[in-house]
Amino acid sequence: MSLRWGRFSSVFLRYALGLGFLSAVADRFGSVGSVWQPNVEWGHFSRFLEYTHELNWYLPAGMIPPLGVIATGAEILFGLPLLVGWHTRATALLSGLLLLSFGVAMTLALGVKAPLNFAVFSGVGGALLLANCETQYARRPVMTTFPP
Repeated sequence: MSLRWGRFSSVFLRYALGLGFLSAVADRFGSVGSVWQPNVEWGHFSRFLEYTHELNWYLPAGMIPPLGVIATGAEILFGLPLLVGWHTRATALLSGLLLLSFGVAMTLALGVKAPLNFAVFSGVGGALLLANCETQYARRPVMTTFPP
């Protein structure tokens, strides 16, 4: 693969994963619209917690809100560094593990078709590939001199 395509695919994958995480978080807080609007999955956090409970039916109801907050926090914590290219390898690896846990939970609760429909396992593969890229490309400005 040429250096140009390697650069493009690495940056594209970082943005796709990061924006995917942050888009899901925005949906949970109603930032992309309310429930029942097109392309809105949850619309508010309580609806997301209902889905979290559906996937984690074996956990006591009292553990669902903390689990939802932890999942949301992890998606923010991984989405932002992926967008800016900060500690990409570690963040991509942790993102892959997070997505794998989502995929396993979806498979156990809803069957294997659910994570396949949402391309969760493709996200896992992409994150793990990004974690193993030899060179990480980040478009961060480098200041070589201080302004006067």
